[in-house]
Amino acid sequence: MARQVIYTFKGQTKTIPFSYDLHHDLYEAAAEAEGIDLTKFLAMEQQIALTSKKGAKAEKEFRKSEFARFGFSSIKFVREDDEI
Repeated sequence: MARQVIYTFKGQTKTIPFSYDLHHDLYEAAAEAEGIDLTKFLAMEQQIALTSKKGAKAEKEFRKSEFARFGFSSIKFVREDDEI
């Protein structure tokens, strides 16, 4: 079964196909589907990774807050037992 990502963007839930060949993670796939440029976001995320302790929550919290600011309220993989 092909992987799929389900996400909610500005109140509208959408499902898209996902492949690690095309995207680094599900967040990048959802952003691309909505036409959001992540260049500045990825640069800042890299800086946070370099300055925070390994295993710290800083990167995860930054990603979560920035994607909420972009308009995403939920991003996750579709499980095989989920109904679309």
